[in-house]
Amino acid sequence: MTRDLGRLFNPRSIAVVGGGAWCAAIVGAARRIGYDGEIFPVHPEGKDIAGIRALRRLADWPGPIDAAFVGVNRHAAIGVVSELSRLSAGGAVCFASGFSESTAEDADASGLQAALVAAAGGMPVLGPNCYGFINALDRVAVWPDQHGMEPVDRGVAILTQSSNIAINLTMQTRGLPIAYMVTCGNMAQTSQAEAAMALLDDPRVTAIGLHIEGFGDLRGWEALAHKARAREVPLVAVKVGASEQARKATVSHTASLAGSDAGAQAVLDRLGIVRVRGLSDFLETLKLLHCVGRLPSNRIASISCSGGEASLIADLAMARNLEFPPLQAAQSQELARVLGPMVALANPLDYHTYVWRNAEAMAGVWTAMAGDEVALTMSIVDYPHTDARDWDCATEAAIAARARSGRPFAVVASLPELMPPDVARRLMAEGVVPMAGLDDALAAVAAAARPYRPETAPILLPGVAEPDTVLTEAEAKAALAEHGLRVPRSCIASDPDELRRAADRLCPPFAVKGLGLAHKSEHGAVRLGVAAQDVAAIAAEIGTGSFLVEEMIGDGVVELIVGVTRDPAHGFVLTLGAGGVLAELLQDTVSLLVPSSDAQVAAALSRLKCARLLSGYRGRPAADTGAILQAVNAIQSYVIANADTVSEVEVNPLICVPDRAIAVDALIRKAKTCPQ
Repeated sequence: MTRDLGRLFNPRSIAVVGGGAWCAAIVGAARRIGYDGEIFPVHPEGKDIAGIRALRRLADWPGPIDAAFVGVNRHAAIGVVSELSRLSAGGAVCFASGFSESTAEDADASGLQAALVAAAGGMPVLGPNCYGFINALDRVAVWPDQHGMEPVDRGVAILTQSSNIAINLTMQTRGLPIAYMVTCGNMAQTSQAEAAMALLDDPRVTAIGLHIEGFGDLRGWEALAHKARAREVPLVAVKVGASEQARKATVSHTASLAGSDAGAQAVLDRLGIVRVRGLSDFLETLKLLHCVGRLPSNRIASISCSGGEASLIADLAMARNLEFPPLQAAQSQELARVLGPMVALANPLDYHTYVWRNAEAMAGVWTAMAGDEVALTMSIVDYPHTDARDWDCATEAAIAARARSGRPFAVVASLPELMPPDVARRLMAEGVVPMAGLDDALAAVAAAARPYRPETAPILLPGVAEPDTVLTEAEAKAALAEHGLRVPRSCIASDPDELRRAADRLCPPFAVKGLGLAHKSEHGAVRLGVAAQDVAAIAAEIGTGSFLVEEMIGDGVVELIVGVTRDPAHGFVLTLGAGGVLAELLQDTVSLLVPSSDAQVAAALSRLKCARLLSGYRGRPAADTGAILQAVNAIQSYVIANADTVSEVEVNPLICVPDRAIAVDALIRKAKTCPQ
């Protein structure tokens, strides 16, 4: 269900239900941002709240109620929300806590949350346990505390489950225009993705930032990503928390390789949502995207009047996989004309201080550096907090360079506190990106330049069956082979005569494996390179009772691990990596979601450290990429066909030879029957 949040986010009338300081603060916040609509308190005693006489009942208000702040306890909130819904209100903010976010000992919590959702019906509700929102575009605040936002004409929207983080973000002084700040609380009804989708309808929103604790409805996030792509509005996320996947999946190597955060990262990659790690990176990335949008490449230029700064940015950029393309002939010629023979021309450029205070000459240098080969030109300028007037020349030069070149341009303070708010506002007004903190700025550049390859196929949603059996290797290989996976020729045997007959039917040397163990090599139940005459004796040493005898696969170019784990929060996580017995030691993996296309899988394989082996390394033959993709598709096909019951699938190793890819070991964990 998609609810209309338009009246809630841009109300012409606001009801404040409840009493005390929190409700009074709602009135104060609305006044502070310049709200010019109707705001009225509601309290059964008709008391004065923030200088306004309260109505005794919501029904006493003669007109429509577009938004309401429900500032009463959790039990009373349900009745208020029910009445608001009956009165056809545009939406409500439920401030009270004590719903699903409560402790397990609170027996009322889940029932109250369900009752709240039922009471709301089709009326949107933010929360419970949330602060509400601020709309700085239309000067609206339904917000029970301090905030640092000011009216803006256009800007970014930020949505978070944490009200405290939201308060802190409103206080930023980095020059970032925040159009909306929305807190989502525990999202009993209106999800973070749904609220963000509503904000995409406002053409004044330039980018959306999301502080995400958990995804919830994956289909809602897919819808948000599709709509953002259509509107060409970039999405940026700080994702915290971890799924239960790592604790639930305990059999395969894939589970430990994927880790608790792999599913979340795979979801973000799948949806084309840029991920950053901290709030400073978050704000700087949003600022960059607001000003110039996504960057077409990771190629940058740097200007500073210090060799130390030039070296520092070069080192920091290398860690972020950012590149400094060499100067073009025309650039060098223009720089030499302005700077003279004393300056070594390079990118990063240390222009010394020969032209300092000459704004025209500085603009000439900076314009020359903003060539067509770079996605962003960055001038490092740290403004002193004692007297910044001597640095006005730098501000003027940056504005001129941006105007003359028509290229994206940023002024970067190496320390965040050395970008004054007034300078940031002036630069921003002229189209120059004011960036606070060199490392944060480079993190933002790397994020904005990240390749944008969203997958349009729907995420395969995980089933709910709890696994209760692990298939034998032979059973797992047979099941996967039905979906197109190539496996070695083999036989199953349990006594000496059967073992000898198996050896006669196959081509030596053999792999002899004891069946019934998940990790056979750790129990000494795998023997390789076994001659035909030794099969029975080796089986007796292993002693498991039932054995798999396989033809050995030689001449491998590389060994891969291909695994899928069911992650209840994120779908089925497909892990690709360097395989074999060293898989967990090497930790060379990438993660996607099922289903992934050939293009997505090929791109993921290219990011592995072992990728050079796949294409032929030091005279070795290359692996058959098509065969590898076929193997991955076979594993995905099995998972898709068994999504209701399968928990883990792993092939390790997948031996890749020049003309094929063979699964020499396989594991499947699943429920025996599909849940009803």
